[in-house]
Amino acid sequence: MKRILLFLATNLAVMLVLSVVLSLVFSVLGIDSRSISGLLVFAAVFGFGGSFISLFMSKWMAKRSTGAMVIEQPRNATEQWLVQTVRRQAQQAGIAMPEVALYDSPEMNAFATGPSRNNALVAVSTGLLRNMREDEVEAVLAHEVSHVANGDMVTLTLIQGVVNTFVIFFARLIAGAISGNRGEGQSNNGVVYMLTVLVLEMAFGVLASLIVMWFSRQREYRADAGAAKLAGAGKMIAALERLRNNHESRLEGSMMAFGIASKPATSELFLSHPPLEKRIAALRGY
Repeated sequence: MKRILLFLATNLAVMLVLSVVLSLVFSVLGIDSRSISGLLVFAAVFGFGGSFISLFMSKWMAKRSTGAMVIEQPRNATEQWLVQTVRRQAQQAGIAMPEVALYDSPEMNAFATGPSRNNALVAVSTGLLRNMREDEVEAVLAHEVSHVANGDMVTLTLIQGVVNTFVIFFARLIAGAISGNRGEGQSNNGVVYMLTVLVLEMAFGVLASLIVMWFSRQREYRADAGAAKLAGAGKMIAALERLRNNHESRLEGSMMAFGIASKPATSELFLSHPPLEKRIAALRGY
């Protein structure tokens, strides 16, 4: 319930902010909202705007939704080791020290998030610490640090913004052609327009997700390679082998995309992470 309320409140705030921004853009540039250029601006503002607002709020959202507690002052040897390991890896990768956090979950997982390479968060589940050896945890941390060093959060946000823009633009363009209007009125054509937009956005959204998931899988291979460089390929392979016995991931959204493990899917095309077997095979050839 906490996650649902947080999701609804955040999205409501995002919609309000983007609506104000859109009104200002139309007013300043003098663009007709009913024109093709107006539709493109509308699609870009909501397509990119939502993605970038989510990016800038990602650390705050991650902490609230998972209950992750940032390690300000290590309370024990394990927390001390976590902070020291991330600091060493961050120095090797040439990035600023990320915040290091723990969150309570039985799954073996960790994730990285944040708006930039020098303003990031690396969080580790209690289940991962309980079920992995120290060298395996080191490899998982290196994987997450590599995500940050590669700028994956920004890259995926840009890709998501592009596909969102195209989905919004073409759904409304085609719906306008079918219904004969842009849906502002209360006529039957307006109802047809909105229903057509809904159906087309769902259909285009599925196609767009295939593109985003493909980029996400390539990014995972690069993060695995980065972990092999920072911690050693053998350690990363051992960590991936350990994940065969993992609980299903409870992470959502961008946290799931940047976690070490993902949720199962009916097809590899919809997976944010490549199958473990393929990731292990890629590392064996590293």
